Amino acid sequence: MDLHISLTGGDLVAQIYRQVRDAIADGRLRPGERLPPSRELARTLAVSRNTVAAAYDRLTAEGLLTGRVGAGTFVAGTAPGPTRRAPRGVLAARPFWDTLPDPVAAAPVRYDFRVGAPDVSLFPLQTWRRLVSQSLRGSEIPAGYADPAGHGGLRTAIARHLGIARSVRASAEDVLVTQGAQQALDLVGRVLVEPGACVAVEEPGYPPVRRLLESLGARVTGVPVDDEGIVVDRIPGAARLVYVTPSHQFPLGTPMSPARRAALLEWAGRRDAVIVEDDYDSEFRFAGRPLDPLQSLDRAGRVIYVGSFSKTLLPMLRLGFLIAPAALRPALLKAKQLTDWHGDLTTQAALARFLDEGLLTRHVRKATREYAARHELIVRTLGRDFGEWLRLVPSTAGLHVCAKSVVDTSAVRAPGVAVDQLHTYYADSPPERGLALGYGAVSLDGIAAGLRLLRDAFRAAGRSAPR
Repeated sequence: MDLHISLTGGDLVAQIYRQVRDAIADGRLRPGERLPPSRELARTLAVSRNTVAAAYDRLTAEGLLTGRVGAGTFVAGTAPGPTRRAPRGVLAARPFWDTLPDPVAAAPVRYDFRVGAPDVSLFPLQTWRRLVSQSLRGSEIPAGYADPAGHGGLRTAIARHLGIARSVRASAEDVLVTQGAQQALDLVGRVLVEPGACVAVEEPGYPPVRRLLESLGARVTGVPVDDEGIVVDRIPGAARLVYVTPSHQFPLGTPMSPARRAALLEWAGRRDAVIVEDDYDSEFRFAGRPLDPLQSLDRAGRVIYVGSFSKTLLPMLRLGFLIAPAALRPALLKAKQLTDWHGDLTTQAALARFLDEGLLTRHVRKATREYAARHELIVRTLGRDFGEWLRLVPSTAGLHVCAKSVVDTSAVRAPGVAVDQLHTYYADSPPERGLALGYGAVSLDGIAAGLRLLRDAFRAAGRSAPR
């Protein structure tokens, strides 16, 4: 291994000794790791071999190194001390970043009803490994920097898939591959949102989108939603961009009605505004006919269509896309190149094959059957056992359901059960009390057992609705 040692004159043996000792103490050199031969390190440092050998001998005498005849010098099996850290320093980020919650991995729980997680066990991992291996062996992946729009085969496959499955009007040239829907939204914001500009989002809505737009300097205003979707008459007159989830409103789950879709498109034309359509959770539908996306209804080129494969496949793949009117494509490509140039082409090539071989359609059908059973169980159980506390919001798609309440659900705690509180999705209006219950990360048996614990917690809290 290459071992960095800085010599500044004086006692060279002591300097080498001290720096190797510190590297062992803070874990940079791990137990069992082989050090450079004394002759090689001496040549690198431009010192005599005896100087390095003397430092090694001192470390060996203290039990920090051990020599093996014919093999070399190794770090002894000593436990490292505290990991070396960068200095805290005096620098400070913009105050905005102090207002956000710290990013932490969700702690595992026995009954996980948190929103946004698919069942990773349903993913065909063996098939995916085969496709990734084929991509690595293939010659279609360039070794250098590539097109910021993404892998050409994947863009073609996405355009075809969306055209068939969602009636989206797009060709491969219209598709920009992103690292999830969040990056797609970041690119849109960078291209369209000036600091101080008014942007409208749904209320309740998806908190990461609001935070992202605020980080870009936008003035974000929440617009209420009702049983038909976003209330168009309540969109601020100053807004020139509105973010919506019309196929499956997040988090409530209601679809935007045809009349409301027409009204929103008419509003955008009248206001010279942009609509960002996040086709959230549209793949998993258990009843009813899917409505046409706003993008397929748009004739003026005012809709930017955003989606991802995080729920249909795996969140860790970080694969998403956006489809924008042609007038915006040059700017979006430049923004993509400036931020990360392009994503992982090996993964993109594997997904292209996954789509072309019909494997995504097969996987979605299988997963939809499983999620439909979980959806039916959770809806039936909530209606039967939680009627005095919760009122279910009708939903026929996605990976979660919402239930509103007249009691303080945040005070109800069930051991081993994790749920999301509905009030956390509100920012600009008095929040609704209730729960958002996901069923992507919990099995059928887990749903039954977890809801029993939750029901017992409601009863123990004595939180029945007033008569």
